[in-house]
Amino acid sequence: PGRVRAGLVGVEEGGRVVGARVPARAQDQPPARREGAVGVLPGADLLDRDEVVRVRRAGCGDVEHAGGTDEVRRRHRRRVGQVAAADRALFSRPIKVALETGPNELAEFASYIKAIAEGNKLILGPLLAEDVRAAAEVSRKNRVPLIAFSNDVSVAGNGTYLLGFTPAQSVSRVVGYARSRGLVKFAGLVPAGVYGQRAQTALTRSVEEAGGTLVSVQTYDRNAGAIMGAITRLNKAGAADAVLIADSSRTAVQAVPILRRGPSVNAKVLGTELWNTEASLASSALAGAWFASVSDGVYNQMATKYRARFGQDPVRAATLSYDAVALVAALVKTQGPQRFAPETLTNSSGFTGTEGLFRFRNDGTNERGLAVLRVTQGGGVVASPQPRSFGPPGT
Repeated sequence: PGRVRAGLVGVEEGGRVVGARVPARAQDQPPARREGAVGVLPGADLLDRDEVVRVRRAGCGDVEHAGGTDEVRRRHRRRVGQVAAADRALFSRPIKVALETGPNELAEFASYIKAIAEGNKLILGPLLAEDVRAAAEVSRKNRVPLIAFSNDVSVAGNGTYLLGFTPAQSVSRVVGYARSRGLVKFAGLVPAGVYGQRAQTALTRSVEEAGGTLVSVQTYDRNAGAIMGAITRLNKAGAADAVLIADSSRTAVQAVPILRRGPSVNAKVLGTELWNTEASLASSALAGAWFASVSDGVYNQMATKYRARFGQDPVRAATLSYDAVALVAALVKTQGPQRFAPETLTNSSGFTGTEGLFRFRNDGTNERGLAVLRVTQGGGVVASPQPRSFGPPGT
C-alpha cells in the first residue's frame, strides 16, 4: 500500500482511475499524488505487460429519483468512498487508489480538462446528471468517451454512455410479463418529478406496444394525503387488471390497502427497480406483486465479501463502479487500439456484469436483461429469469 505497483488499474475516490504498467524499477518510488488504500481487481491480469491505459473516474452525485437537496447530494457523495471500497475489496489483483477531489464545480471542470490533457482515454462517472453534463462538455470536444453512472437519459448520447438503471427498462419488462400472463387493462400511480414523468411515459408506451389498454395514470406529491387523492381518482376511472406503483415499496405498502377498496380489488400490483433492495417487500400488502429488476445472485456474492471485509453492507450503486472498471480491463485486453471506439462500446452482444447482461445503445442509453420478481414473505423470488443473451437491437 502507498506504492505504485506494476500492472494496476487504479480507482480514485472522486478522481481518476489509472491503469498502468509501471517499469519494475519504478515500483518503489512514491507517486506524486496522495495515496489511498490498495485493493484488487478481477481480471486486472488482462492488462498487457507494456500497456498503459489511463481512465479517469469522476465523483459520484445524486440519483435522479432521490431529489436534489444539498443534504441528499452530500449523503450520496459520502457514498463514493463506499463505492470505491467495493472495488478495492473485491478485486482479485492489486490496484492503486489515488485521491484527487475538487473543492467545487469549477475545480471539477478543470480536473476533467487536466485528465484528458494527461492522456486519459475514457472517463468513468460521475453519477449526478449536472456533473455528467460538465464532464461531457469536455470529453466530447476531445473525442474521449464517458461512461456515467447516471440514470437521467437526457445526458446520454454523443459519446456519453449511461450505466444507471432507468425506469423505462423495468416498466417495460414488468408490463410485458403481465401482458404475457393475460392481463389487459393497466393503470398507474406515479410520483411528481422527473422519475415519475419517465415512468408514466414508459408505462404508456409499454402498454401500447404490448397490446394492452391504459385505464388511467395518476400523479401525486410525496405525502399521505396526495397519494390518497390519486388513488381516489384512479378508482373513479374503473377497474384495472394491473396497477403499476412507480415508487418505493414503502409507498406501495401504504397505497395498496386503499387501492383494494375500489374496483381494482383483485388487480395485480406492479413495481419498478426501486423495490429491489427495500425491507418493505416483507409486508403482506405486497404479497404476490411483480417487479422487474436484476436478480441478486452475483450481487449477493459480492456483498458477502464486502461485509466480511468492512463489516457493513455495500450501497447497491457499488456494482456500477465495479462493473465499469472490470469492463475497462476486459476491453483493454481483447479489443486493442479500438477498445473504447463507439462500435466496441455498443457491441450488440453486450457485456455481463454483477447485475447481469447489459449493452449500450447508439444513443448512449443502456439496455439490461432484467428478471421479473414475485414478492413473497422472504422477499423477491424469480418469476421470470434474466435473459442469457440479447436479440438484435430494437427487439
